[in-house]
Amino acid sequence: MSDHVVPVRVYLAVFAALMVLTVLTVAVWRMDLGVFATPVALGIAILKAVLVILFFMHVKYNNKLAQLVAASGFFFLVILFGITILDY
Repeated sequence: MSDHVVPVRVYLAVFAALMVLTVLTVAVWRMDLGVFATPVALGIAILKAVLVILFFMHVKYNNKLAQLVAASGFFFLVILFGITILDY
């Protein structure tokens, strides 16, 4: 198994994207989107989580089994959030 070396510019780009998405989250919070506020905020949060999982947890560069485990964990997290939202 060889280790994949990720260039620093990739980490900086992902960090910049996370910062932009954080600013976007705050902007959405300040806007009055009505019923769409929660789905938009959750969409941004999911996108940020995917970026962290893929790059900072190195799932993007790992083998297929590790990717499947990470994807299934994320899938079941989405299911649990869905069940919670249905209860709310």
